[in-house]
Amino acid sequence: MGQLRDVDVLREVERGRVPSAVARQDRLVALRAQAIALVRDEGLLQARATWRIVALEAEPGAAGRLHIGGRTIDAPWLIPETGRLTAVGCAVATLGDALEQRVGALFGARRASLAIALDGVGNELLFELSRRVQDRLLADARRQGLSVAGELRAGDPGLALCAQQCVLELAAAADIGVGLTRTMMMNPTKSTSIVQGVGHALPAQRWSRCDPCRSRDRCPVVQNSA
Repeated sequence: MGQLRDVDVLREVERGRVPSAVARQDRLVALRAQAIALVRDEGLLQARATWRIVALEAEPGAAGRLHIGGRTIDAPWLIPETGRLTAVGCAVATLGDALEQRVGALFGARRASLAIALDGVGNELLFELSRRVQDRLLADARRQGLSVAGELRAGDPGLALCAQQCVLELAAAADIGVGLTRTMMMNPTKSTSIVQGVGHALPAQRWSRCDPCRSRDRCPVVQNSA
């Protein structure tokens, strides 16, 4: 199991290295700069992440049922065409709740444009933090002579939302202050969970969790990762 705390992902966002959904118009660029300054000057970033590679307790079922850590999840997309799936990587990342509270305060003060810009910067920060924790998970797998393939989030077509509690427990999300509400929303809101297949000689995935999305063709994240 590994953890990251107080990760400086703001620098990457400031440099524009993270795909941004903010249109590059003069006014919006200025708002984004103000939002980044708020994050930096008010200490709104509380970036934390945790991850764990959990060995399968039995061979995967034909329908993609995986037995891990005394729990069972259905993740058929993780079953490889070749190679052998032997474990599942579970990770959780969060920005903490300070940024989201500041967004709410800005809306309350009728500064909606800046609130929206700050929320967008939060999404960029979470994207970069998610990338960092996936890099760490991959490094851990390679040290064990394993490969990593696939990426799912609970609620994707290949992983039901009801798997979220299991993923958070396996990744020890409570250790970084992340939990679930009764409606299965992550708390703090600016948090994400990740599930990846781990094993021997896993092939490069031919699918993406973004495939079913109707906005895929115009999504800046997809375009920057192509």
